[in-house]
Amino acid sequence: GYGEAFGHGLGHGVGLAIHERPRLGPNSKEQLVNDMVFTIEPGIYLTGWGGVRIEDTVVMESGKIRVISRARKI
Repeated sequence: GYGEAFGHGLGHGVGLAIHERPRLGPNSKEQLVNDMVFTIEPGIYLTGWGGVRIEDTVVMESGKIRVISRARKI
């Protein structure tokens, strides 16, 4: 897989500032709770080629994640 090319966090909270808590990643200990808005943005970066990142904005509702971004993925 591309695990070694994934050198950043998985996402972050969104609020008054674009980058807020929680910070999402493999070492994150923060608990996601209802009404939190955050991003899920996996991406890879390959030396000599470039990178790609797909970002969705989501909200936690009733213990489940609902995608609220509307961008098409092509």
